[in-house]
Amino acid sequence: MSITSALSSALSGLAATSRQAEILSSNVANAATPGYARREVNLRAAILGGSGQGVSIVGITRDVDRFLLGERRLAQAAGGDRALRAQFLQRVEAAMGTADKPGSLAARVAAFDAALLEASARPESEARLLTVAATAESLVQGLAEATGEIQSARAAADRQIAEQVGRLNLALQQVRQLNVELQTCGGAGRDISSLLDERQRLVDQIAAIVPVREIPRAQDQIALFTAGGVALLDGSAAVLGFTAVHTVTPEMSQALSGLSGISINGRQYDTAGPGSPILGGTLGALFAIRDELAVTAQARLDAFARDLAERFADSGLDPTLTPGAAGLFTDMGTPFLPANETGLAGRLKLNALVDPSRGGALFRLRDGIGATVEGPPGNGALLAAMHDRLNAVRPLASPGFASGSRSLASLAADLISDASARRLSAQSEQTFASARLTALTDLEAQNGIDTDREMQTLLTIEKNYAANARVLQTLSDMIDRLLELGR
Repeated sequence: MSITSALSSALSGLAATSRQAEILSSNVANAATPGYARREVNLRAAILGGSGQGVSIVGITRDVDRFLLGERRLAQAAGGDRALRAQFLQRVEAAMGTADKPGSLAARVAAFDAALLEASARPESEARLLTVAATAESLVQGLAEATGEIQSARAAADRQIAEQVGRLNLALQQVRQLNVELQTCGGAGRDISSLLDERQRLVDQIAAIVPVREIPRAQDQIALFTAGGVALLDGSAAVLGFTAVHTVTPEMSQALSGLSGISINGRQYDTAGPGSPILGGTLGALFAIRDELAVTAQARLDAFARDLAERFADSGLDPTLTPGAAGLFTDMGTPFLPANETGLAGRLKLNALVDPSRGGALFRLRDGIGATVEGPPGNGALLAAMHDRLNAVRPLASPGFASGSRSLASLAADLISDASARRLSAQSEQTFASARLTALTDLEAQNGIDTDREMQTLLTIEKNYAANARVLQTLSDMIDRLLELGR
């Protein structure tokens, strides 16, 4: 080997070890950076004219376990889905109240029951009649507040769907642009590791909203498909469509054209069921909250409200009521009709005829809602009958609950118990999803950057650099000696 060849080999060794040190320092600096993948410099022997000519840098490799990455993304999507469902069901439970809380529906029913019993013992007491009206109004108010909370959650979900669709469209466009840049930079022989990191970070964001499968393409390109096989990115980026509304009421649904569904490139897709392409992430969870979970919770509230209204709208209970007239509880001042059950819990009102604040008279609680004049003050028969009717076990006419016969107190207990059971089940699923995500994240971290190993590698790089520098120094001395001999 000539001195020139030896000099070239040593210089290439210095360049290679310098590049290794540069990449290693980047690994250590980004050990905790989300989306950053460990880099490694690929080297090979340089050959020129059939003989070795030092070392050459082939390229930079990102150390990524694609199978583990895909599983972690699915777990991330499932974790977001379960977390949103659990948060909503916890909100529903809080709106209805647990049995041990004074403001719960069960407590309001118990207070109304006690007020009727006390008033039937002292029907002449205006204070006790006022307590009956107040506890009845409190029960109605509790149903209205719970309805408001559920519909507020539906409206919030609708707004969040619009926000996530916007973020999804933006991220898909950004990934498409990165695909173009990767194709250009890769063809020019540039280091594209940072672009790959950024693309991975964006795909992680997309996968949290809608679970996707990443399909590698030629020239460092990727395609993204939903779990159901709908293309979100394959050359061009798909455009998702959604229209938010300002207010959500119990009667609104996709079927009645009051609420928007989801479209991909102009084609409408299901937002629930096995044919939906968006299930499994936060977007699917928001649709489930708006269109399924909240609707079910509202239906149960409405079933309770219907049972309450029908118990006190029977002419057999109050002889002063004419057929078809509203009883103690009304649907916004009118008699309740079974066809209008949806949303009843938010519309239920105490009959204005017994409400002094709206021009009514308390004596009608004792003498009958249809009474025009005050009767004997000591007659507590109607109040006692109302108390008995409240506690009577009667069959349910609403499909909101399983068929059977219950008292109103039992129905309230079932309502609260069901809300608690659903919340506990959702939290259990959330815990499992969170544990799975943590386990996969830990596994991914184990394949990530180990700073101890990087420091050990740095020692090797340092020795290699010193050795190549020593070779250069020796070659320099040899050249100097040759120059001295030639003088």
